[in-house]
Amino acid sequence: MSAALTDRVRRWLERGEREHFRGHGIHVFRRDGDGPLLLLLHGFPSSSYDWRAMLDELRGRAVLAFDFLGFGLSDKPCGHRYGLGWQADLTTELVRRHGGDGPVFVVAHDMGTSVATELMARDLEGELGWAPAGVLLFNGSIVLEKASPTPAQKVLRSPLGPLAARLTNRLVFGHQLGSVFSAGHPLGPEEAADQWSLVCHDGGRTLGHRLVGYMDERVEHAGRWHGAIRDWAGLQLAWGLEDPVATTAVLDALRELHPGVPVTELPGLGHYPQIEDPARMAVVVAEAAGR
Repeated sequence: MSAALTDRVRRWLERGEREHFRGHGIHVFRRDGDGPLLLLLHGFPSSSYDWRAMLDELRGRAVLAFDFLGFGLSDKPCGHRYGLGWQADLTTELVRRHGGDGPVFVVAHDMGTSVATELMARDLEGELGWAPAGVLLFNGSIVLEKASPTPAQKVLRSPLGPLAARLTNRLVFGHQLGSVFSAGHPLGPEEAADQWSLVCHDGGRTLGHRLVGYMDERVEHAGRWHGAIRDWAGLQLAWGLEDPVATTAVLDALRELHPGVPVTELPGLGHYPQIEDPARMAVVVAEAAGR
């Protein structure tokens, strides 16, 4: 069963604007302010809505956040191939439109970390067209063989994926999402309702098997993206240490790829630090961005 947008999500919708890229509508939140423009890249299966409480803690900061195609309040074409290269192209275009000539600091979570590593790889090749002032990655299964995907992710990647996507309901979704939160900061019923309404919006409930394809790309492009982790200067990491998916084994692998990379460890937080403790995460982002 589908779900109407909650009142809280509708208020978030009203704070943003609808833009278009390659014929598709994209939900974009843009705020003028101080410091480098914070470019916020969300993860799977959620959206830019994940950032709203953290943004309230970062009042006065310039921000660009948006929903990737297929997610949240953006269009969800059923026949589209949701490749991360396409999402990286979208990201670059939005930076071109809204970044001006000032510095842009990238903050990326979960699936968004792989979009960020593609941007880093393009920058190393001299093909990005803009220069990130810095990159902060957190809680993404970038080194996939070290991660522990959820049962839902495993099924969605399997031949049963299309059926599993069609059968997904609010109860199953809430259980799976709640399982990646820390015990000290559990998923609340309002947040669960908000996230479910965003997944269902515009027919998105049945697209999970298509959207989860980013995990296969992490295998296909491992050499390229791990190379970007190794070679790109200005990289920083933050990590919720209670994450059961992007575990500390992933963090250890990233440290091996980039010895000496600055890391902010977040004990007591799980896969969604920006939702679990937005004030704490706001401090991490502000310090990483140089303020």
